[in-house]
Amino acid sequence: MSEFLFKEFHPVSSKEWKQQIQYDLKGADYNDTLVWKSLEGIDVKPFYHLDNFESEFQPIPGQPLSWDITQDIFIHDEQIANKIALNAIERGAEAILFSAAKKFIIPTVFKNFPFQTIPVYFDFRFLERNFVIELLEFLSDKNASIHYCLDIVGNIARNGNWFSNQKDDHEIIDEVLSKFPLANILGVDVRLYQNAGANIVQQLAYALAHANEYLNYFSKEGGNSSVPITFKIAIGSNYFFEIAKIRALRKVYNLLAKEYNVKTTCTILALPSKRNKTLYDYNINLLRTTTECMSAVLGGADAICNLPYDGLYHKSNEFGERIARNQLLILKNESYFNEVSNPSDGAYYIESLTEELAKKALELFKEIEKAGGFLSKLKDGIVQRKISESAQKEQQLFDSGALKLLGTNYHVNPEDRMKHDLELFPFLKRNPIKTLLPPIIERRLAEKSEQDRLEKEV
Repeated sequence: MSEFLFKEFHPVSSKEWKQQIQYDLKGADYNDTLVWKSLEGIDVKPFYHLDNFESEFQPIPGQPLSWDITQDIFIHDEQIANKIALNAIERGAEAILFSAAKKFIIPTVFKNFPFQTIPVYFDFRFLERNFVIELLEFLSDKNASIHYCLDIVGNIARNGNWFSNQKDDHEIIDEVLSKFPLANILGVDVRLYQNAGANIVQQLAYALAHANEYLNYFSKEGGNSSVPITFKIAIGSNYFFEIAKIRALRKVYNLLAKEYNVKTTCTILALPSKRNKTLYDYNINLLRTTTECMSAVLGGADAICNLPYDGLYHKSNEFGERIARNQLLILKNESYFNEVSNPSDGAYYIESLTEELAKKALELFKEIEKAGGFLSKLKDGIVQRKISESAQKEQQLFDSGALKLLGTNYHVNPEDRMKHDLELFPFLKRNPIKTLLPPIIERRLAEKSEQDRLEKEV
């Protein structure tokens, strides 16, 4: 029956489609009316056709067969962190992201932890030699999938300083790599660039240049440059572009890794962006994080960690974390977002975006390397300035109303009150400390308007 129906339709070329569209426009200009330019400088067309591609689609390297529902747990009290982790696993979490700002008692955090079935990711905001070695020794015989995500370059980009100094930080990484050559030691945290306002091409190029600092250093030092890299990325609200971003990241990293003759695939942990999250009408954050997690799934992330809808102003709480986890459970088990491992392959629009983003990112990456590399551009303040310029363009769109955040600058509820519900300070905090270079600053789009509304609340 289906074969018979298809015989009734004749192939239509891209030229015929465009001619029909121009006819329907009744004299209006095709480009001015239907083609729009993204913040990345990409012309987005009203339709895409197989005729537009010069060669067959190539599979994206390293796409996972499935993705893990991941729970983020901050280690403040070891016993509480352990209890939350085991409870989250019992309720559907398939991986754990442990965040920590200081040393912790390792056996207490991992008491009764099911290492064989649950991967672990770390997000450390400190680097202490003895602790890191103790942690690796403890976990080395657990037959577990552990991603330590040590990122000294990310720390100086975020804070303007090394953990200790460049020499000591590198020596710690060198020692850890020499003692544990098969462990997933290195991480590249790309969330900073997205949350600070970098466009997608910048995010990809900086991620690549950031990773290249490690590959280049360890290849020169004669160390273990084959250690795999784990990328943490933030997913924004530009649905199809964010799908293409993950695919493009795998593609460009594959090209870079081949140059060093190392493992050409990477692990990607995706989290929703903080940049578009809002304090007022905070329930809308549920919709934002849902579509962002969908982009992460369709783009091919290995693990996805959702953000609680009330995380801006509420302390960590069981309800918010449960809702965030349940969003992923619904996507995976009720919306069938786990049935196909490569759902975006062959979609003309996404394939085209992937190619264009990868091409532009490689061009910017080459410019960075020609100018001395990522650290050099950070020290010169070039990366910070470029991200700031991109962030200002996006902020201007938000301030003018062209970029809409429902409940904040569009369909605003004037009766909404938040002043007495703030358990956390939801705005940018700056500590006046001496830094080696200007740090990259994360800032939400709605911060200024929210501060103005809070001041006017009765």
